[in-house]
Amino acid sequence: MDALAGYAEGLLAIARAEGDVDTTKSQLADVARAISGNEELRSTLSNNLVPAAVRGQIVDDLLAGKSTDVVRAIVGMIVGAGRGGQLNDIVQSFIGLAASASGRKVATVRSAVALTDAQQEQLAVALKQKTGADVELQVVVDPSVIGGAVTTIGDTVIDGSLRTRLAQMREAL
Repeated sequence: MDALAGYAEGLLAIARAEGDVDTTKSQLADVARAISGNEELRSTLSNNLVPAAVRGQIVDDLLAGKSTDVVRAIVGMIVGAGRGGQLNDIVQSFIGLAASASGRKVATVRSAVALTDAQQEQLAVALKQKTGADVELQVVVDPSVIGGAVTTIGDTVIDGSLRTRLAQMREAL
C-alpha cells in the first residue's frame, strides 16, 4: 500500500468514527482546493524547512471557525507530517475511496460558473446513465473553462467546454 492509499484509508476511518463522512469530504475538498489555488500558502505548507509547529499554526489560523475540528486536525496532521505538498492528492484519494466504499463514482466537474442544484442533479442523472453507477459530483469553478463544463470520471474526460467546441469547429472549417 502506498502512502496516499494509507492516508486515504486513515481519513475514511476517522470520518466514519466521527459519523460524518460527507461533511468531512466536502470540507477537505474545499480546503485542498483553496490551498492548491494559493501558491504562497501551498509553498509554505509544503516547505519542510518551515517548522511543523509553524505550519500547524497556519492551518489552525486558516481553518478556525471555517471547518470542523476534525478537518482542522486532519489537515494539521498531514501538513505536520511533511505531506503538505500532497494534501490535494491525499484528499482526492480519500474522496475516491469513500465514494467507492459506498458504491459510487466521483465525477469532477469544472465549469466557468457555479452550477445550480438543478443542473447538478441533471448532470448526475446523465452521468449515472452513461456509467451505470451512482455518481458523486465534485464541482470546481474554473474561469479558464470559458463556457460549458469538463467532467472527469476516473480516466475518462468528457469535454463539453466552449473552448473545445470552437476548436472542433475550426478544424471542421
